[in-house]
Amino acid sequence: MSRTPQETELGYAPPMVRHYSVFLDNRVGKLRELLGILSDEGGISVRAISIQDSSDYAVIRLIVDKPALAHEIMDRMGFPVCETNVLVAELSKDHELHHLCKFLLAAELNIRFAYPTMPRPDGHPTVVLSTDDNTLAGQILRRKGFRLFGEEDLEF
Repeated sequence: MSRTPQETELGYAPPMVRHYSVFLDNRVGKLRELLGILSDEGGISVRAISIQDSSDYAVIRLIVDKPALAHEIMDRMGFPVCETNVLVAELSKDHELHHLCKFLLAAELNIRFAYPTMPRPDGHPTVVLSTDDNTLAGQILRRKGFRLFGEEDLEF
């Protein structure tokens, strides 16, 4: 039996990556505690991180190399966590961030949040983004020549 190419399997759905928003008390050492538990309990590496804090709490946005295990550990350890899907797009000389914004604006899509990933082995920068409609955004970016990554691409 022949294998269907991944592009055909995905159809019009772009690759997505699981992203976690973790809510922490804004106290010294809480981020270290979270990251230490993920590393020590599951050998989990962070691929992207963004931190928004206020006087009382912080929201830690994470992409990790072992998302299912990370979610299980965070649940077990009592960390309040929310899982969503996001896009991860590669940037390059011909596909810069302002191009990405221009294409999404033309489709009247808002970017809810964006942040960079850790450096990839090939040196190309990537950006995590969440929009009003990630499927449509991914379709547009693929048509415009942006390379989109799935979870398997973040295991390096």
